Amino acid sequence: MDDDPSDGQQPEDGPSLGGRDLLTLGSMLLGSVVTGVVVGLLLDSWLGTSPVLAFAGTMLGIVAAGVGFWLRVRTFLRG
Repeated sequence: MDDDPSDGQQPEDGPSLGGRDLLTLGSMLLGSVVTGVVVGLLLDSWLGTSPVLAFAGTMLGIVAAGVGFWLRVRTFLRG
């Protein structure tokens, strides 16, 4: 196949984010934060340390979401 753009197709420069990739990223972000909050709340109720561990779990979930996001998206940023 030649790289003639007149056939209606664009040449592929590298991987690109599709709808499925974006859905996966969104689910991963939401899941990380929700998991951190839920685990923090459960530990708080079990240990009686409210709201310390809920806050720590939320922060840990946000950090995990950011790291996971970066690891998945950096492939597409290099392309």
